[in-house]
This record gives sequence, structure tokens and C-alpha cells, in this order.
Amino acid sequence: MSEDGFHVHGPHDHALEHAAEHGAHHEEEGMAGQLAVITAILATVGALFSYMGGATQANAGLYKNNAAIKKTEASDQWNFYQAKSSKQSMAELAAVLVSEDKREFYKKEAERYKTEKAEIQKDAQKLEAESKEWDEKSELQMHEHHRWAQATTVLQVSIALAAIALLTKRRWLEWGTLGLGGVGIALGALAWFHI
Repeated sequence: MSEDGFHVHGPHDHALEHAAEHGAHHEEEGMAGQLAVITAILATVGALFSYMGGATQANAGLYKNNAAIKKTEASDQWNFYQAKSSKQSMAELAAVLVSEDKREFYKKEAERYKTEKAEIQKDAQKLEAESKEWDEKSELQMHEHHRWAQATTVLQVSIALAAIALLTKRRWLEWGTLGLGGVGIALGALAWFHI
């Protein structure tokens, strides 16, 4: 500054004054821009996770339905087995009670029912095993669905935290947003790898 009160600003002085006057405003704009990008990324990833969660839940329901169908088919086979068992018992009883000339017929019938029962039993056991496999697949899909749901929930909380960070202009909340976003993405990775 000169003696008569006249002061000449250099470019450096002007930049410092501008930064002092408007620095907080630019930092807020920078923070808002960062949070906007972070929120957009988290929302996109969250939408993908939500879709995957819905798909795995639908698969779990479909697999559970398949298990119930196979269980019903197995039950039908066991009922058929029981009917053949009853017929076998009746043929064995008849072979004892009828005259000698008819005994051979009922013995053959009893043997036929016994053979048919063995085949029916194998079919019923196979259907029960298939039902169990579908149940296990359903359980795995539900576990995966829960992982996707957890990941989506954490991302939604992270997005809410970003809104709070923007409103309060607290930088540490922005870091919290990033931290929770990372946790949500990690949970999504666990779901992706079926862990």
C-alpha cells in the first residue's frame, strides 16, 4: 500500500482474496458435486443389487414349488406302493385259502405285486431325492437373496447419509457415505460369489 492510500493488487493477491471470500462456497459446490456423483453411482449399483435380490427370491420360490411338486409325486408313488402291498397281501392270503388248482395263480400274482412294488419304491425314493435337491437349491437362493437385500439396504442407508452430509456440509459424513457404500458393495460381492 502506498502512503496516499492507493493500493495496487497483484494477480496473486487477487487470487488469495477471492479464495478467502469464496473458498467455502467453492468447497461446498465441490462437496455437492462429489456427493451427487457418489449418490448416482450408489443408486445405480443399488438398483442392480435390488434386481438380483428380486431374481434370487423368485428363483427360491420356483425351486420350492418344484420341491413340493416332486414331494407330491413321491407321495403318489408311495400310495401306489401301499396299494400294491395290499394287493400282494390279499394274493398271498388267497393262495393259502383257495383250492390247490388256483394257488399257483395267486402265488404268481403275489410275486408280480412284489416286483412292481420294488420298482415303485425306487421311483418314490428318486422323487424324494429330487424334492430334497430342489429344497436345497431354494435355500441357497434364499441365502443369496438375503445377501442382495443386505447389500441394497446398506447402499440405501449410504445414500441417505449422503443427503445428510450435503445438508449439514459435514465432510466426515461424506466419508461415512463412502464407507457404507463400500460395505454395501462388499455384501453384493459376497452375494455374487454365493458366500
